[in-house]
Order: sequence, then structure tokens, then C-alpha cells
Amino acid sequence: MKFSKFGQKFTQTTGISQLMDDLGDALKSDQPVNMLGGGNPAKIDAVNELFLQTYQALGHDSNASDPDSSAIISMANYSNPQGDAEFIDALVGFFNRHYDWNLSAENIALTNGSQNAFFFLFNLFGGAFSDNKLDEHGQDKDSQSVDKSILLPLAPEYIGYSDVHIDGQHFMAVLPHIDEVTHDGEEGFFKYRVDFEALENLPALKEGRIGAICCSRPTNPTGNVLTDDEMAHLAEIAKRYDVPLIIDNAYGMPFPNIIYSDAHLTWDDNTILCFSLSKIGLPGVRTGIIVAAPEVIAAVSAMNAVVNLAPTRFGAAIAKPLVQNDRIKQLSDNDIKPFYQQQAKLAVRLLKEALGDYPLMIHKPEGAIFFWLWFKDLPITTLELYERLKEKGTLIVPSQFFFPGVDISDYQHAHECIRMSIAADEQTLTDGIAVIGEVVRALYDEAK
Repeated sequence: MKFSKFGQKFTQTTGISQLMDDLGDALKSDQPVNMLGGGNPAKIDAVNELFLQTYQALGHDSNASDPDSSAIISMANYSNPQGDAEFIDALVGFFNRHYDWNLSAENIALTNGSQNAFFFLFNLFGGAFSDNKLDEHGQDKDSQSVDKSILLPLAPEYIGYSDVHIDGQHFMAVLPHIDEVTHDGEEGFFKYRVDFEALENLPALKEGRIGAICCSRPTNPTGNVLTDDEMAHLAEIAKRYDVPLIIDNAYGMPFPNIIYSDAHLTWDDNTILCFSLSKIGLPGVRTGIIVAAPEVIAAVSAMNAVVNLAPTRFGAAIAKPLVQNDRIKQLSDNDIKPFYQQQAKLAVRLLKEALGDYPLMIHKPEGAIFFWLWFKDLPITTLELYERLKEKGTLIVPSQFFFPGVDISDYQHAHECIRMSIAADEQTLTDGIAVIGEVVRALYDEAK
């Protein structure tokens, strides 16, 4: 059976497909697996209890004068392609209440998860464009196709971005400055910073071959949080070159708010903000949220109609009351963020104990649910390390998949890092880091 180029692209092995396959295989395994590789959020009792209570209440919220008003009954109908109207209204109220953005319902669309959102956005702003040239009479001339890329101002970036474009390779990325820093008074940490000089001197930016600028905040995989100054600088560059700035807030403000540094969230009509219900503890409901200018929302809604008919309403039904009464923000601030802060402290301690005298550098923990570990001059690539750890029942993700838009063939750093989840329970985190320490110590010792 032969597949089209489209089919061949999406059936080949990719970093994200490998990650999800390993996650599924681990869940089915009859042997214990230290799951430090996936993106599932932690199981937090207060979070699960609130969602369960909210779910149980859905069937009892009918308006006596409108028997079809129950959230459960509403799920028997499609929403419009923009998404559940009541949840969108609740989000408009929430963002205006907390940020004074003066949004309307025309500024928000829902998608079936943020991965779905980025598939839409990256194919809207990256790929083949017509140059739309007109002759002296105002008539269309023979247009030529211009290929535009999505610019990632800081690599490494999210593994799930790499393969969402329909045709060609639509990413361009800038390698970071790497600064050695301290964390809580300790040595052995580093932080990535945007290389603005390299960014602003990109020929593609000056030649109009960039369709959008995109970053995640906090960054998946590293937990890096771009500073407010860095974000303002990126916003200024985007406006200067008339391209949108897309910000992935899957781990950021205001929910789940897994950010430990001093950071603020801003929006204007040249900014596209993407949110998700996954990392507050609802990955299975596949609900993404886009806040953008009305023309972007209209385009996403049209794509929803073709690809999905309509977004799922289940996540909207659960989240709507929590957005209306601000419980979603309280849950994020009081339960989710402190949980991961404690997990980060535990992970640092365990890693220092396991590899204290070996060449380990930890990216400064500033947010998200991952640690990014750098093993300087590792004798093997971290893709090989990944295979060795998997044999010992411990899953991580090797670094090479996190550099979309970069030729990493001669960039050694891209082969020396791993992403490790800190969302696992304490025993799994302890056991998994012990295995990482054992294998990595042996590799360095053998190379002496």
C-alpha cells in the first residue's frame, strides 16, 4: 500500500512519536518502569479531588427552565468550530478580570489540545506564501512562491514542534548563549539566554522569509523562563518585521503557573498566546486555548471545521466553573506550583548525590515539569544513553530531538543533554535518578 508524501511524512519515526510510543509501552509493561520521559503531569491529590467534584457536579447543573442546559447534555451536541461558547465567554471574563486585556469572544478559539493549535498556527504562518505582486494597473502579476519559516529565538525548544508542518522544513532557530550560574547558592547550574545579536542579523528575518516568531515560556524541555526584558525585545522585533509573536504558555501563567522566577504575562493584537488544560492535570481532555487577533481566530475556527468539525466540549465543561470562580488560578498558585517547586528541590538533591563529582550541569530550574541535564564530554551521545537507560527500566528523552531548525551534526552540546520529568512520585524519581547516576558514572569511568 503506497502513501502520499503527506502520508509518508507523518508515518516516519519522529521524536514525538517515539516519546509517545515509549510512554504507551511503559504503561502496558508488566515490569516496573521509571517514567522520567513523558509529559504527563503529576498526580496531585488536591487537583484530582477538585476535578472529580467538578465532574460529578456536571450532571446536576440543569436550569429548571431549560432541561437542555446541563453540561453533560451539552456534550451531546457539537459546538461551533470556534469552540464551546460558554467556556470562551468565561475565559474572556477571566483574562479581562486579571489582565485588563479588553478581549471579546472574537479573540479566543479552542482546539483539541495545544499540539493541535500549533499544527494550525505553524501551517498558517510557515510554508509557501504568494508574493502578491501587482502590475501598474493593479492587476495580479505572475506570483512566485516564497517559503517562510517559523523562527525559534532560543533552541532547544519543544520536541512536538518539529514535525507539525505539512510540507518541507519550516523552522529556523538561534543557538543560545550558555551562562554558568548559581542556584540557591550552589554551583553546577547553567542558563540559556537569547542571542539577540545573532537573531537580529538573520538574513531570513531581513529578507522577509520569517512568518512568525515562537517561544515557550517556561521552555519545554529546559524549564528556562525568558525574562520580561527578553519577551519585550522579541515583541519589538516581531512588530518591526510585521510578524506575530506566538507564546506557548502550556506550563506558564496563569494556569498551571509553574514559574518560579519573577515574570509577567502581556498580550497585544500582534501576540498569539496559547494555553492548555493538560498541565493543570487534564491531559486526556485535549483542550487548547488560543488568544489572538480576530483574523487569526477566524482562520483557526475555519481549520477546526475542516479537521475536527468542532473542538471537544468535555474539557470546557469541567474547566468553565473553575475559570468563572477563579478556582483554576487558586489551584495553580496554591497546589500545582508549590508541588513542582518541592519536586525540583528533591531532584536537585538526588542528582547532586548521584553525580556530584562528575561533569553534570543542571539547567537552572525556573519552571515547567522537567529538568534539563548536560553531561559535558559524555563518551556517547544521549541517544545511545537513552537506549542504555531504557534497558534498565528508566525512560528519559535525548536532546537531539529538541533542536528544530538547527543543523546539529557539528554541535556537540545537542548530543550531551537529556530531558528528565520531575512529575513522577518520589520513589520513581529516586529510583530513576539512581539508575541515571549508575549508568553515567560507569560511562565516564570507562572513558578514563
